[in-house]
Amino acid sequence: MIRKNQRFLTRLYILADFMIIQLSFLLAWFVKFESGWFAYDTPIEFGALPIETYALWSLVYGGIAILIGGMSTLYSPKRKKRFADELMKIFQTHLVSIFVLLGALFFVKEVNISRSYLFIYVILTLMLIMAYRYVIKKGLKRARQRGFNKQFVLILGAGSLGKRFCNNLDQYPEMGYEIVGFLDDYLEDNEQEPNKYKPILGKIDKLGDILHTMMIDEVILALPLDAHHKYPSIIAECEKAGVRTLIIPDFFDYLPARPYFDNFAGMPMINVRDIPLDIAANRMFKRLFDIVFALIAIIITSPIMIIVAIGVRMTSPGSVIFKQERVGLNRRNFTMYKFRSMRIIPEGQVDTGWTTADDPRKTKFGAFIRKTSLDELPQFFNVLFGDMSVVGPRPERPYFVEQFRDEIPKYMIKHHVRPGITGWAQSNGLRGDTSIEDRINHDIFYIENWSLLFDIKIIFKTIHNGFVNKNAY
Repeated sequence: MIRKNQRFLTRLYILADFMIIQLSFLLAWFVKFESGWFAYDTPIEFGALPIETYALWSLVYGGIAILIGGMSTLYSPKRKKRFADELMKIFQTHLVSIFVLLGALFFVKEVNISRSYLFIYVILTLMLIMAYRYVIKKGLKRARQRGFNKQFVLILGAGSLGKRFCNNLDQYPEMGYEIVGFLDDYLEDNEQEPNKYKPILGKIDKLGDILHTMMIDEVILALPLDAHHKYPSIIAECEKAGVRTLIIPDFFDYLPARPYFDNFAGMPMINVRDIPLDIAANRMFKRLFDIVFALIAIIITSPIMIIVAIGVRMTSPGSVIFKQERVGLNRRNFTMYKFRSMRIIPEGQVDTGWTTADDPRKTKFGAFIRKTSLDELPQFFNVLFGDMSVVGPRPERPYFVEQFRDEIPKYMIKHHVRPGITGWAQSNGLRGDTSIEDRINHDIFYIENWSLLFDIKIIFKTIHNGFVNKNAY
């Protein structure tokens, strides 16, 4: 079988990326200067820079991108990672790289390089690298499902934790891992349920012999807390054999789906929930995306907002914009804006009611704009003000937050990120009179799996599903 050599694959990825960058240079040169699509903008008009100058800077850019990619772990092992994370890393690497290149061009006063050529060059580079990485990812997945490109795993601990990991790993054959068996001090092989788990190969003190006689790539420690004193000798034995060691904590059942190691006051700690938007760079990219998208949305929908505002004014007395307190990021309250769709509440009366399909408080025009989600359009201004995001968990009123926090497990996790105009739950039809638990599960999945591509997917899914929703009232 084909065995994976990570250093070889890392060098292969580096070489492939560098070659793709140079291919992008040739394609960008052709599109810009040879295709005739930009006949008004020739190399001569740009200071008569020859193709050799562009080729030199392409080599420089290739070196910059490889260096930054190495620093940002772009070339680290990817077998356990999602492809969406890899795409985000590629995008971030080349965004930084192009700024470094522009700085270098400015420093050496190379002002005659075509800026439109650079734009085409970077776009082609991103598209081609993402495309070939996707093809490789799919190819490796198929090969692993057919038994190639395997890595072999030994599990230390045949208790409930080890068995659970064994069952989970068997559900992902595309990852290419094969469990060779267990080592355990307390269970014998005949105590295993037949035809369900891998064999017990011996006791833990046989680890050195097993690593010497069998091909093992990774050792998984799934031992109970009272066996943790054995970790130093186990890890030393694995490192002596050149085998990677991974530890599943015995308190795994208390942790959510994606905890991660953090560092606090110089000490390693387990952060019980991995939230990508805790990373400053991710927050910056999402905030920039929100601002650009909100501005474009406001410009495009401004005629519709004017018509809706006139409709609200003409069909019922009172203000056009309805302001309501909602709970947002870090449990901070903010004022959310909507087009008013209900009659004015008498002074002194508090609205704690849940909207129903035949709610008598709604105006006829209000029922229409709620059904079509046009009442939500002013929330793009909330996005500009920083209270909301385009995509995120929907915010709720403080009254209901206090009620749900005790009734719905993990309800308050949604406040770790900015609330959104639309979200993963809403794009899947979970609006109005639908399960709060299902919405929270969708919100938590979004929070733990956020990426800009995921945001774009949710936006397109929201548009594709249409703005009219049977549960929207």
